[in-house]
Amino acid sequence: MQLFIGLGNPEAKYAKNRHNIGFMVMDALAEAYSFAPFQDKFHGQVAQGVIPTAKGSEKVLLLKPQTFMNKSGVSVSEAVNFYKLDGSQILVFYDELDLPPGKLRMRRDGGLAGHNGLRSLKAHMGADFRRARLGIGHPGHKDKVSGHVLGDFAKADQNWLAEFLTALCDHAPLAVEGEDATYQTRVVETMKGVLPPATNKAT
Repeated sequence: MQLFIGLGNPEAKYAKNRHNIGFMVMDALAEAYSFAPFQDKFHGQVAQGVIPTAKGSEKVLLLKPQTFMNKSGVSVSEAVNFYKLDGSQILVFYDELDLPPGKLRMRRDGGLAGHNGLRSLKAHMGADFRRARLGIGHPGHKDKVSGHVLGDFAKADQNWLAEFLTALCDHAPLAVEGEDATYQTRVVETMKGVLPPATNKAT
């Protein structure tokens, strides 16, 4: 079984925030693969389903912690401990300031980049988990970071955001199989031509 986690904040007022792109991915996956409805469990919302892959089908659990971002580890650690999962079975989707909008970077470990959700996960269960870093871009100055992250995606973002969520879902079977490098490559290739030229050139 695979546990896919999207980080974000509960409550409707945060739903369209850049900080909630992890939740958006979970919702998109649940719809794309016809998962069961989300239910309350593990201090979060959980949906179960199956994602078909080239090697067969695998059970996937989608988790949206409802503990607020800076306490995400409370929810995630409960699910991880309940199912006795190791790091290879855990994939966390979260917003990444240091990547251009619509870029995906996969990694297994590394620093926390000041992300409160990751800090909480590390505090409750260590840092051994797979990461899907979802680019939301940087506002250009540290004083603007909070407003950028906790602000809604702009109307001008809607095209690339929709394409990004679709690409993340379309190629999800690769992530289920643990083919993280190929997953990243396929999503990045799909997004070429969708983003503004200057963003396409960014690494």
